[in-house]
Amino acid sequence: MNLGDDEIERIKLRISEMEAEHRDLDVAIATMQAQAFIDQLQMQRMKKRKLHLKDALHRLHSMLIPDMPA
Repeated sequence: MNLGDDEIERIKLRISEMEAEHRDLDVAIATMQAQAFIDQLQMQRMKKRKLHLKDALHRLHSMLIPDMPA
């Protein structure tokens, strides 16, 4: 798949946004784990969102790899 320059820039911007959200979730999860009372449902939701972001980031990074001729 050949991507145009605009599309590549949009993907890079989205990657940057998603990486920031992933880091924020990391901090939020660590903070929550340090508390005496942990909301297990909220923790599960944050971990699920973090995993979803990781998968989406992997797909976006893969889109930026140029196709190699067979």
